[in-house]
Amino acid sequence: MSTVTLDGRSLSIADVVSVARHGARVAVDDGAAHRAEATRATIERAAAGDGAVYGLNTGFGKLASVRVPHDQLLQLQRNLILSHVAGVGTPLPVDVVRAVMLLRANVLLKETSGVRPVLAQRLAGLLNAGIHPVVPEQGSVGASGDLAPLAHVALALIGEGEVLAAGGGKGDGNRVAAAAALKRANLEPLALEAKEGLAFINGTQAQTAILALVVADARSLWRSAHAAAAMSLEALRGTPVAFDERLHAARPHPGQVASARLLRELLQDSEIRESHRTGDPRVQDAYSLRCTPQVLGAVHEAVEFAARTVDVELNAATDNPLVFGGDILSGGNFHGQPVALALDVLTIGLTTLAGIAERRIESLVNPDLSQGLPPFLTPRAGLQSGFMMAQVTAAALVAESRTLCTPASVQSIPTDANQEDYVPMGMAAAMKARRVLANAQRVVAIELMCGAQGLEFLKPLKPGRGVAQAYGRVRDLVTPLTDDRPLTPDIERLGALLAEEAIL
Repeated sequence: MSTVTLDGRSLSIADVVSVARHGARVAVDDGAAHRAEATRATIERAAAGDGAVYGLNTGFGKLASVRVPHDQLLQLQRNLILSHVAGVGTPLPVDVVRAVMLLRANVLLKETSGVRPVLAQRLAGLLNAGIHPVVPEQGSVGASGDLAPLAHVALALIGEGEVLAAGGGKGDGNRVAAAAALKRANLEPLALEAKEGLAFINGTQAQTAILALVVADARSLWRSAHAAAAMSLEALRGTPVAFDERLHAARPHPGQVASARLLRELLQDSEIRESHRTGDPRVQDAYSLRCTPQVLGAVHEAVEFAARTVDVELNAATDNPLVFGGDILSGGNFHGQPVALALDVLTIGLTTLAGIAERRIESLVNPDLSQGLPPFLTPRAGLQSGFMMAQVTAAALVAESRTLCTPASVQSIPTDANQEDYVPMGMAAAMKARRVLANAQRVVAIELMCGAQGLEFLKPLKPGRGVAQAYGRVRDLVTPLTDDRPLTPDIERLGALLAEEAIL
């Protein structure tokens, strides 16, 4: 089993996926631990002194002007966690919780946090033991970070609340008391010291964890969407001329160029293309075929914009205050606006991907558009309805996704007695992105099913080599439709594959 070593500086999206979904073990770099220990001395001196330092010896938020006596500083940190455990709703999936824990451990190792390295080490211990706090998905506005979700994680660290104990990996496990799970794993509950409760919950790690996982999935789905588009083009006997390298060099958006290149590869050596190269009266295909590189290229740019945000945020100092040598500075790095905006852009991109796929589905099943394919791709239309309802399902998923494209990142509602007067609603953006991703995966699955069915009526002609490979993967899971049958199992089976990996 692989190991991801945290140092506060080099965590990647691939590392997040490895730990969150594949059960990779987590270790803490010794050098990073030593650097954190050295910075901790600044916090301890400040806590022992008489000067007011936010979060060390004062209340929080609007209560920052209230001084807390020295003998109550540890209770201050514990009270902060207990009071902020206010999340509600459905618990986050285990892979998301594991990602949150990983990201929080990584950021706490940064010298700027000023906490003991044992916090990161104990989080690594929980991950390696398969102990996952129960974290409700609702209750964060994304500034001062994801307070409620991270408080639910911290609650388990101090031996309170409930966890899912599964033994690692992706399993949901059994819901048990955190204290009992820690005891079985030979892990001691932590007593939080000065600043440590505040440092733990100040940060964007819940919304960033979701963004990292959605980016990884969106990159995979982007490739699968090309396989579906190329298969539809073959089934509709469209032309690949619109993907000519010269056209896209004349408008060289990187995503567009990459999209056209991938389509050319998928369609290479197509017998179907050769069968209608001459004598075809059509001059141009519909936009949903011809403009695929322009549309999916723009989606690529949206995904990579989000990825660049993740790359920075995974290793960024996002708590408050931050320690720089002997100085302790209060700021706002916990504000989730960069992450929330990236999530909104990604949601729009995924909805665009699904929307153009649905238009190709319509072309495949509609006898007025399908270039000679039987109505609804069934050999006995009328007696059979074939893929009629599959297109309706795709339309429903796209319509829902479009309603979810309203940005969350502009929906600020002031909180904390107006101290936190502009907030980004990052977790709302994150949950919308997860929903739209799942919708898009199912829409692409439906297009793959329809495209593969269309190819059945063009046999013995063979599609391009890449399309043929994708067709084979589809047929591993979904048999050709010869008689009407429930399509839900086929859609969900193929959608589950796309959630795991690219079709190619």
